[in-house]
Amino acid sequence: MTDLSHSLRASASLRITTAAVLLMGTAAGGTDLPHPLADTDFLYDGAPSEALFALGRDLFFDPILSGNRNISCGTCHDPAHGSGDGLALGFGTGGEGFGPDRHAGTGVTARVPRNAQPLWNIGAREYVAMFHDGRLEPDPDGPFPSGYWSPAREELPEGLDSLLAAQAMFPVLSPVEMAGWSGSNPVGTAVAQDRAPDAWDLIAERLQELPEYAAQFEAAFDDVTEPEHITFTHAARALAAFQTTAFRSTDSPFDTALQANDLSVLSPDAQRGAALFYGDAACAGCHSGPLLTDHGFHAIAVPQIGPGKGHGADTTYFAASGFPDRLEDEGRFRVTFDPDDLFRFRTPSLRNVTLTGPWGHSGAFDDLEQMVRHHLDAVASLETYEVQPDTLPAFETIITRRGAGSTLIFENLNPFRAGAFAARDGFVQASDQLRTRIAAASAIEPIALSDREIADLMTFLATFTDPTAHNRSDLVPATVPSGLAPQPTPQPQGVAD
Repeated sequence: MTDLSHSLRASASLRITTAAVLLMGTAAGGTDLPHPLADTDFLYDGAPSEALFALGRDLFFDPILSGNRNISCGTCHDPAHGSGDGLALGFGTGGEGFGPDRHAGTGVTARVPRNAQPLWNIGAREYVAMFHDGRLEPDPDGPFPSGYWSPAREELPEGLDSLLAAQAMFPVLSPVEMAGWSGSNPVGTAVAQDRAPDAWDLIAERLQELPEYAAQFEAAFDDVTEPEHITFTHAARALAAFQTTAFRSTDSPFDTALQANDLSVLSPDAQRGAALFYGDAACAGCHSGPLLTDHGFHAIAVPQIGPGKGHGADTTYFAASGFPDRLEDEGRFRVTFDPDDLFRFRTPSLRNVTLTGPWGHSGAFDDLEQMVRHHLDAVASLETYEVQPDTLPAFETIITRRGAGSTLIFENLNPFRAGAFAARDGFVQASDQLRTRIAAASAIEPIALSDREIADLMTFLATFTDPTAHNRSDLVPATVPSGLAPQPTPQPQGVAD
């Protein structure tokens, strides 16, 4: 390890430990805990209009927003599966099934490269960035009319009244998530040609053509009096309103302690875990406040599995497989291009953390205790991590692209090349060179905890779970205005765990 790397890690460790001490105060004794969440902490003061909520609900579960009309927002953010999909890395457009049973179906071009983030309390006003790398941020004094810094730059439209509404503009532009690939549908083609505004307009035109949606938009927005007034910006605002209400979660035992400003309402084991969380284990240095996140970005050496985001300069996978892909995911660095941000990812909220696995930006850990133990010695955990055969479900059909003149042709992959394609799932972790880059960026030092202390910490983490969050499948409407089957299919209450 270089002196610079050691210095960076030591400095970061000191900052984390110091922050934990400051945050702890007398928390273990029942005071100086974060404030309890209230209506005013949420968009719309926690109560958007019924018309806006209803519209957002239909849109969230309606596959009409996807290029090929075969996936909804709710497919990957299933209210019966912790508001995620239960997979380390999911299958977007072209996949079939829901939750952990989802598979590649009739054909996908790749896995979604990052774990589906849970949506609990995502409508809280304190969020300052979206996505694992924070590539969407408010920038009111910046050069873009929207008031946001985003991958769409100047093309992101005005009128987005919240960060969450701005976030809703982007999943429909992802070829692997919702848009589809070039030639598969007009939205996917527009995305492939870097015509984001056209892609949004194409989806809005679908909504304009449906009388039931037109009526809903007119009821929800004062500036929509004719179907042609509907824009995707309106849809994004409705989606944000729905998520603010649907995924609010403030009824956990931890919330009871916050309301009482007293941890003694928890079990003795949980109280000991809380003392560790706010003390020697230094968890609260990053997982602070009522949402249990500092909204910052940290490098903690989580193993990378799956295809990555195509970052880095390494071409060894290309040389080994013949597929012209790069596989690294350099995280926040690809937003700021600050070397200190290499392999940093946004601190996730720990709300309902027992329900939101697999954990890590790549979904590398399917056991919460394994994720906790990783934090205790991240580099050692990285070095010994092994991608298990069932960590990522196998592909049935892989759709790949090849060039023919100036045209891209998408076709089913020759089965004889399937092994070389699938090798990407563990390629970065198996590469000493690429794994060492992740390890060198790690900013947390080892912490020694006994098995008993880890058990107490796990008990405290369980107090973050709201009993009502186990299964909110009743959010899924029986029908949606497009006439397509809502996704996911609702589960009977009490089935999911």
